[in-house]
Amino acid sequence: MNLLPDHDPHLPSAPVHGWGHCDCHPTPTTRRLFTGLLAAGAALPALAQDGVAGDVGRISRVASLVPAEQIEAAGAAQYAQVKREANGQGALVPADHEQVRRLRYIAQRILPHTAPWNARAARWQWEVNLIRNKQLNAFCMPGGKIAFYSGILVNLQLNDDEVAAIMGHEIAHALREHARERLGKTTATRIGANLISSYFGLGNLGDAALQMGAQLMTLRFSREDESEADLVGMELAARAGYDPAAGVTLWEKMAQASKGAPPQFLSTHPSGPTRIKDIRGALPKVANLVARAPKPDQRFPVASA
Repeated sequence: MNLLPDHDPHLPSAPVHGWGHCDCHPTPTTRRLFTGLLAAGAALPALAQDGVAGDVGRISRVASLVPAEQIEAAGAAQYAQVKREANGQGALVPADHEQVRRLRYIAQRILPHTAPWNARAARWQWEVNLIRNKQLNAFCMPGGKIAFYSGILVNLQLNDDEVAAIMGHEIAHALREHARERLGKTTATRIGANLISSYFGLGNLGDAALQMGAQLMTLRFSREDESEADLVGMELAARAGYDPAAGVTLWEKMAQASKGAPPQFLSTHPSGPTRIKDIRGALPKVANLVARAPKPDQRFPVASA
């Protein structure tokens, strides 16, 4: 099966956020002030002393303004629609394809390390799929629904460690409830926190899921969200036995792909050199984790077109 289609499938239900997309208007200071006005954040994850938990801080209290069950239901419904659209156009790669098996193998190594970051993750119905699409993108919907586009695997010639870096990053967005936080912040800003329950129709889960699903399509993460996802994703990959330094080579490849003109996934995001510097700075904090972690007993070839 050719992983790079002649024409990208039309996937109107796919989110525009994902690997490298961010909304750069909110700043870390703005986010912390907003959070502080509401209440203290949720507890830090119960992780070992080594790692990056202290660097990312608490999950924003703003996230609690949106019911977790509803945003997870919305994520699942939206993901199911993306799969239907992809399958209808022959773009959903079959489960027996080597690259699908590769993605699911790497996910199986990462997922046991997610629960300490978010207790709900143990109850999520995790799913991983590959879609034939030339775009350099991947995403994880709330509730653990992961998708990779074939373009990011083929065009960047990613090795397993680099795939784990991207997957860890996307999973981290779900664990840190970035989508839930941004929906809560948007809603609170628009109508006031005291009206959120009626706005989302807490008595009608189905209608609320449809409403949230539409918002999830256009949601973009902030720079701070992306930086958190980099750090948490690095730790998840390290605990799964993958080299966390792959984040450096990954962003070097992303920069090369730009050919001197930053594409969309870089133009609205902290620059490649900045991310590489931050990743290198955090590597000593996860060095012990990857040194102790059991290493993958299977390695996969890079994807070919």
